[in-house]
Amino acid sequence: MSRRADAKRCVVLIGFMGAGKTTVGRALAKRLRCEFCDLDDVIEQREQKSVAEIFSASGEAAFRRMESAALTALLQDSQSAGDLVLALGGGAFVQKHNRAALDAAGAITVLLEAPLEELRRRCHGEGKVRPLALEQTRFNELFAARRADYELARFRVQTLNKPVRRITAEIERLLTAVVGQF
Repeated sequence: MSRRADAKRCVVLIGFMGAGKTTVGRALAKRLRCEFCDLDDVIEQREQKSVAEIFSASGEAAFRRMESAALTALLQDSQSAGDLVLALGGGAFVQKHNRAALDAAGAITVLLEAPLEELRRRCHGEGKVRPLALEQTRFNELFAARRADYELARFRVQTLNKPVRRITAEIERLLTAVVGQF
């Protein structure tokens, strides 16, 4: 597929907590010479609260509404801006209306995966409070429940034991093979 000069591209990294979406996203955006955005950061800026504070004060359902609104606004803004690499929170892609919005925007979805034990280790080792990772049983249940939705991503990349530069190179190869020069 050849690239139109005015075509905007949006690569969306999805996956469970600890998959590396933000870390890989920043490096991928730099590699592709485009903007990077983390949806959780957008929500925190809009709400002037951390994700953990939003969950605590308003609950998960309210957070998901905020997340969908932020995603919709970001996708609309990205149509007029340049190319974008977007990292979604672990539950954003699970929401059917969010997947529909990504489809409508022509976003290219990439699932970053790792084994459950590795994801748990990463979540507890980074010092960031993740409300849905606090209880191991809930963490395991969420991982199992989200797998089917994650499988709907266009591409899948395994992150276990791979340096970030190798992951970003793999994603760039996938993008180039399917959509041409990014």
